[in-house]
Amino acid sequence: MTWLSRKQASLNKLALDGTIWLASDIHLGEHIPKTRQAFYAFLDSARVHANALVLAGDIFDFWAGDDIALQSPEPWLQEALSQLAQTASQIPLYLMHGNRDFLIRHKLAKRLNATLLADTVTIESAAGLIRLSHGDEYCIDDPGYQRFRKIVHNPLIQATFLALPRHLRHRIASHIRRKSKNAHPYKNNTMLDVSAAAIEYAFLENPQVHTLIHGHTHKPGHHTSILNGTAYERWVLPDWEYDHGPIHGGYIEIKKSGVCLHRFHLPTNP
Repeated sequence: MTWLSRKQASLNKLALDGTIWLASDIHLGEHIPKTRQAFYAFLDSARVHANALVLAGDIFDFWAGDDIALQSPEPWLQEALSQLAQTASQIPLYLMHGNRDFLIRHKLAKRLNATLLADTVTIESAAGLIRLSHGDEYCIDDPGYQRFRKIVHNPLIQATFLALPRHLRHRIASHIRRKSKNAHPYKNNTMLDVSAAAIEYAFLENPQVHTLIHGHTHKPGHHTSILNGTAYERWVLPDWEYDHGPIHGGYIEIKKSGVCLHRFHLPTNP
C-alpha cells in the first residue's frame, strides 16, 4: 500500500487524561462571522468542560504562512488567534494539519502556547488507544487530489511557496481554492469519501488500536467493521457552518465511558 506513510508503524503517541474534546473543519476565515462566533462559544465551553482540546486540521480555510499571522494579521485572524491562545492558557491545546492549513508551523503553535502534532497520532486515553488524523490521506479513490497532496507536502515546494511575497501567496491560495471548488461537482461520492481499503489498511497496520477518528469528509458519523474477527470503529468529525446554512457543527468527546459525537448548539441568551 503506497498511499500511506510507512512511518505509521511507529505512530507518535499522545497520553491524555480525563475528558478530551476534538473538533475539525471549522474553516475559519474573514467572511464567516457567525461560524467564527459559534467556534468561539465552543472554545468557551471546552475551557470549562474538557481537560484537553485537539483541533484535527482545517482550523483555517487556508494558511499562507505563520509570518503573516504573527506579524500583520487581519482583524478577524487576530481575534481567532487570541481565542485560541486564551484556550491554551487554561487547558492543553493541540493542533493538527488539515488539507487547507498544512503550512502551520511550530512557530505559531509556540506563540499560542499550543502543541503542533504530527499528521497522525495515537492517543492514549481513558477510553483506550485511538488513532487520530485529519483524514484526507485516506481519500485514495481521488488520484488527482492525492497527486496534488504529494506535491504540496514536498518540503522544497513548501519552502519555495513560503519565500514568496505575501500578496502572491494569497493569490496562489485563492486560485487553488477556486480550482478545487470548481472541480468538486465533477467528483462522485466515492472520490469525496475515504476509501474502505485505506481504512482497513490503517486498522491492520496497528491492530491494537481499535478506534480511528478523522475529519475532512464533512460526513460526520460512526462506522463499525469486523477485520480478522476483531471489531473496529471509525468516527468522523463534523464540519462547521453557521453562516450560509444548513447550520451545523459539532465535536467528539472522549472519556472513560467511551467516544461520543455531539452537535454543538449555540448558547441561548437568558
